[in-house]
Formats: sequence, structure tokens, C-alpha cells
Amino acid sequence: MRELQVLDGGHLNLGWEERKAFFEEELGEQVRGEVQRLLEEALEAERTDWLGVGRYVRDEAGRRDYRNGYYRRDLGTRLGPLRGLRVPRTRGGCRSPLLRRYQRRQESVHELVREAFLRGISTRQVGEVLEPILGEAYSAQTVSRIVQGLDRAVAAYHRRRLRDEYVYLFLDGVVLKVRDPRGKVRRRVVLVAYGITRGGGREVIGYRLVAGESEAAWTAFLQDFFLRGFEGRALRLITTDGSSGLKAALALVFPHVPQQRCWAHKLRNLADKVPKKQGSCVREAAAIYQAASRREAVRVFRRWAEKWRPLRPRAVASLERDLEELLSFFAVPQAHWRKVRTTNVIERCFREVRRRTRPISSFTNPASCDRIIFGVISHLNRSWEKTPLKQFTQNS
Repeated sequence: MRELQVLDGGHLNLGWEERKAFFEEELGEQVRGEVQRLLEEALEAERTDWLGVGRYVRDEAGRRDYRNGYYRRDLGTRLGPLRGLRVPRTRGGCRSPLLRRYQRRQESVHELVREAFLRGISTRQVGEVLEPILGEAYSAQTVSRIVQGLDRAVAAYHRRRLRDEYVYLFLDGVVLKVRDPRGKVRRRVVLVAYGITRGGGREVIGYRLVAGESEAAWTAFLQDFFLRGFEGRALRLITTDGSSGLKAALALVFPHVPQQRCWAHKLRNLADKVPKKQGSCVREAAAIYQAASRREAVRVFRRWAEKWRPLRPRAVASLERDLEELLSFFAVPQAHWRKVRTTNVIERCFREVRRRTRPISSFTNPASCDRIIFGVISHLNRSWEKTPLKQFTQNS
């Protein structure tokens, strides 16, 4: 508590800002004191219930244990630290549901620390940022231990039962940098699945950190969905990034579902085959998917191919080879075309992951990568629950 200067008239020598700070400090201390008193009373009542007899009662018949004094413990709360909390003890060791053994912080404090971490604050800075709120600065090691509490939620997310109600499935591989046990930074791929239901519900169904987009990796990823309940009975279309491993895996797991090749990936591939001075080749190719029907799209392709085949035969051959899958989206309702012809939605999801990891050069290990991805995806899934896509209806 701060030391006050008293004037001759008995008034405090305080300016406006000082008065405001003084009363905020005093009020905070009074609230924490009252919370500490109520918590100590609750712990005392809890011990009495555990013993089965009141204080000074000599009834041995209903007694379960004996009182054994008190000990002091500091407890971190959202209101600030409670210093010297008086915790009752018993000889046999009563387990308190209200205050767990060795607990030094309330779960609400842990949630606040995890939320700050997932919002992009590094473990070294979380303690400093939250110190004005929590009344103490937690070390980077303490923050790291608290953040590890997300591991149970991450494991539950990866094991949860899936609903078999998705009509559109989007699959893509996103590259992130992860530090291996030897300290070397390596490029790792995150396999991602995003789904849309009949009613316009959207969700990142799952993700997995792997070494590369091989057929085996994609097959294991998709088979795990199948075993957890997502059998694809309602699927109309699967939009992919075009990797050969993914295509082979889909032939095994969802062989009867049409595939849509992502137009964004295809146009980027075309741009790699065309000099910048001939960029109109790619811009004109975009007119193919903007056609009003599949038949019109085929006509636009033929005109485009006739013009550019003599100049850029590799670019034309690349698009022609995948034309059938590039036009698969025309078979679904027109209101859905714009949503299902690319995997851009997955890339947009991972912009937030990259923003979160921009302050650091790489993830320290795969577990930390998993936690951050889970945090971002969980936030997106919760926000999407309230805003279904308007283009989708139950009758679509």
C-alpha cells in the first residue's frame, strides 16, 4: 500500500490522477481481501464436510479424519494475487475440489495466458503484457507450462467423432517451418481439410503435420476421417490442390466422389510457364471458369488454346490435361460455383497462423506448432458457427 502525504488541514496531498490511482488501488485491495476471506471460509466448510463432524465435536462414530491446522499459499487470480491464503489441512490429507493440490493459479488465469499466447504474443512477452491485469509477471517458463495445458484439448480435437454431413470437401497442403530436435529449421507440410454442410455450416475438419504430401500421408489422413464417422455419403464434390499423392489417396478413400482441381493453383502453375510480358495468357485463361455454363467454358478454352498453343504449348497442354477436373464445379448449383472452384479458403485460414508465427523464425517443435494451429482453427470454427454461408440452403 502506498504511503500518503497528509496536509495540515488533514487532507491528502493528491492530484486528480493520483487520487484516481489511489482509489483504484484501494478498491482492488479491498476486493481481493474480500475474495480471499470468502475463499478461506469455503475451504473451511469443505474440510468440515469432509470430516463429517464440526469443530470441538468428540463424536468418533461419524468422524473420517482429524484437523491438522493450516498452511499458507499464494494463489494467482484474475483480480491479482491472493497472498498468504489460509488453507486448512487434515491428518489424512483432504483433497479439495475447490483448490487442487499444488495449484498456484486459477484456471481463468491459465485461460487468459493461453488466449494471449494464441493471439500472437510470445511466451517471453505474455508475462509483461498481463502483469498490469494479474498483478504479477509470469516467467517465460511458467507461460510455456501453462500453454502446454492446450495439449489435452488438441488431442480431443484430433480424436473427436465426425459428422457425415459435409457436401463439399476442400483439401490442401500448407507449408510451415518447424525446428527439429537438433535445432535445424525444416519445411513441414500441414494437411488440411475444410468442409461445408448442406445448411451452409463450415468447419476446418482436421489437420495433420507431415513430412510431405505423399500418397501414404494423405491416405492415412483421410482414412482417419472415415474411421471417425465421415464416410462421404453426402459429398458432391472434393476440391484439391492437384498433388499426385492426394489424387491417389482419394481414389482409395472416396473413389466415387467427383474431384475439382483448384483454379488458383492451376493459374499459378500457368504463370510459372509464361514470361511476365505474356501475362495476358493467364488472365485470358481465367475467363474459362467465369463462363456461364460448362459448354460455354469449353468454347472459351478452345479459343484460348488456339491462340496460345503456338506461343506457349506447355501452358496449354498443362491446362488441357486437367480440363475435365477444372470444370467439375459446373455440376453443382450455380450459387455454389464461386465457393467450390478453389481451395483459397484454406489459405485464408492459415494467414492467421502465419501472422501468429511471424515474430518468430520457426516453431520450436511440432507440439508448439500443433497448439497454435489448433488455437487459430478453434477460434475460426467457433466464429463460423454463428455465420453460415448464405449461398447454401437445405434444399440446395
